[in-house]
Amino acid sequence: MVLASRRRRRRELLDTVVRLTLRSLTCRISLRLGDGSMRAAGSGRLRPATAEPHPVEEHPGEPALRISDLVVEFSTPAGTVRAVDHVTYQVARGETLAVVGETGSGKSVTVLAALGLLSAGNVRRVSGRAEVAGQDLLALPARERRTRLGADVAMIFQDPMSALDPVQRVGDQIAEALRAHDRALTARTARARVLELLTLVGVPQPAIRYDQYPHQFSGGMCQRVVIAMAIANRPKVLIADEPTTALDVSVQAQILELLRLAARETGAATVLITHDLGVVAEMADRAAVMYAGRIVETAPVARIFDRPQHPYTASLLASLPRLDQPQGRLRAIPGQPPDLRERSAGCAFAPRCPIGGDRPECRTERPVLVARDDGAVACHHAGQAVTLLPQPDARPSVAPPARPDDAPAVVEVVGLAKVFPIRRGLLARTVATARAVDGVDLRIGHGSTLGLVGESGCGKSTLARSLLRLLEPTAGSIRIDGADLLRANGRQLRRLRQRVQMVYQDPYSSLNPRLSVGDNAAEPLRLAGVPRTQRRRTVLELFEKVGLRPEHADRLPAEFSGGQRQRVAIARALAPSPAVVIFDEPVSALDVSVQAQVLNLLRDLQDETGVAYLFVSHDLSVVRQMADTVAVMYLGAIVETGAASQLYRRPRHPYTRALLDSIPVPDPSIRRQRVPLTGDPPDPTAATTGCRFRSRCPLGRERAACADRTPELRQVDGRWTACHFAEEVA
Repeated sequence: MVLASRRRRRRELLDTVVRLTLRSLTCRISLRLGDGSMRAAGSGRLRPATAEPHPVEEHPGEPALRISDLVVEFSTPAGTVRAVDHVTYQVARGETLAVVGETGSGKSVTVLAALGLLSAGNVRRVSGRAEVAGQDLLALPARERRTRLGADVAMIFQDPMSALDPVQRVGDQIAEALRAHDRALTARTARARVLELLTLVGVPQPAIRYDQYPHQFSGGMCQRVVIAMAIANRPKVLIADEPTTALDVSVQAQILELLRLAARETGAATVLITHDLGVVAEMADRAAVMYAGRIVETAPVARIFDRPQHPYTASLLASLPRLDQPQGRLRAIPGQPPDLRERSAGCAFAPRCPIGGDRPECRTERPVLVARDDGAVACHHAGQAVTLLPQPDARPSVAPPARPDDAPAVVEVVGLAKVFPIRRGLLARTVATARAVDGVDLRIGHGSTLGLVGESGCGKSTLARSLLRLLEPTAGSIRIDGADLLRANGRQLRRLRQRVQMVYQDPYSSLNPRLSVGDNAAEPLRLAGVPRTQRRRTVLELFEKVGLRPEHADRLPAEFSGGQRQRVAIARALAPSPAVVIFDEPVSALDVSVQAQVLNLLRDLQDETGVAYLFVSHDLSVVRQMADTVAVMYLGAIVETGAASQLYRRPRHPYTRALLDSIPVPDPSIRRQRVPLTGDPPDPTAATTGCRFRSRCPLGRERAACADRTPELRQVDGRWTACHFAEEVA
């Protein structure tokens, strides 16, 4: 009897606990869902995408982020490096501050140090203040700082793949960011909120995408996930560190729209770290220009672009290739940024400055940041820099003369195709095929440049590698100076490969780190059996051509900057006197100033040697600077090709038009409401009928001809276009 009574009391107690728990959970859910918006009362979570945007409450007297007198030093075997030198700036709620400058100027280190995220073991000193909503992050204990960072500060990194856990589902990673700062959030509610966030940032089929892994997403889609994670907790400060550098121009336009949405939805203060001045002109309210660890100029963006006060700012603007100005030689910044181990008594920019380099005060007196024209500038001769800007009506055009279409061809490609089998299962059976290159015809004349453009995954790099038989083509023919590359073998193939050389995107990984740069450049000559003495003489001559000094030949690649390594890679490509050089995104990893130096160098070398170029890039501004002829590639096929001047002035394919419309113009006065190219390219393994582009095309989505018939290349207005309605493209 006693035992039965105890069991009964236990059951009653358990029932009471369950009822109270359910009642508490019901109240909590009703608080969260009572207005039908999936939003907890007072929590400030995101509303669904269909809700009206709420007004952002501005606090002009209370900046969301204030960095004051920040100093960061690192200890190195060669001495102390002051990477950040008394930097001060602030950002208000709802404002976007762009921080620009060359690599090594201290842009990212400033932010990482302010947030306490510098993990390097050689950090010698971090001093100053970094206040978020009035609280100094650097004065907080590490555990409390992590809590504040997750709730009040969010960061979007350059490489979205490295920001996501490859072995954790995408949805779970976003849910983890939510539940880490809201312990009362249930798994079901967190999942619903993640689906809401994925919908908000434009991820299609969010319920399916929730359970997928990062490797199943494209680069642009991964960046959308990172943005969703960043805005999940409605941060007060949003930091975007080069968020679009590695993305295509079409995906870049989509991500920029998302960053605007994120700032509008959260009301956060945004710090945009970038070297893309077009993005700055389109996105930012103010800009801070950094050089050698210091801010040298800060002002509203319109004033920065219209009347730059510091010579460094004006030099950056002058070195930018643009679509809205005549093609001509870029005005590159000479020299390299200073060695931060050696602090100069004068202006750090003086050795490279076109205005004050020879003036005694610039060499002996360090300029301080003083207020001027709605901003501040650190220059003894502020205001004279505007003379450095190129004038649209007076800029000389030094574009090479157009080559005739019947000039002798160094490369002829006919019907080239490359198909990759998709294998699965234990026996690796072929279950599908992906047509990376599908019936491409190309022709490159002696001394001319063919620009090959398109989104990532369209087959540009596959085509480039097929021209060297680094990938074996499935079908078609390739002729180099009349010789059939696909039938060559052994000695013939080695001889033909000397006629075609390649320069890769990443200068850091394209050189052997264990060999000196001289030996790297001489490697093609060594393989060709050239004697050592002659190899050395040829390398020194090439180094002089590409702007390197003879003493550089005996140094290791680690001792050079990215631009210098790319010069070494160019020298190596020119060593066997090739007939054509293939450049696969050769300047996308370089700063705008170094990019201008490399582009000018390539133009000079082509004029001097008569070598032909195949220039692969997704940056249409760079391609316009280099190319005589442009071929636009989409899903493995050429959809438009013709003279660069015609194609840029009036494209006839909707895809070409969309790519050009996606490029940000580096001029705040002509900010435009762009319509980004939506969606991703179709799956190359799926069978398609009709036009490849119709699912994303504003002209052909509802037209039967686009769904039924694959358009063939036909001549329209002097160029070749694969579009049924090319005449309608405005």
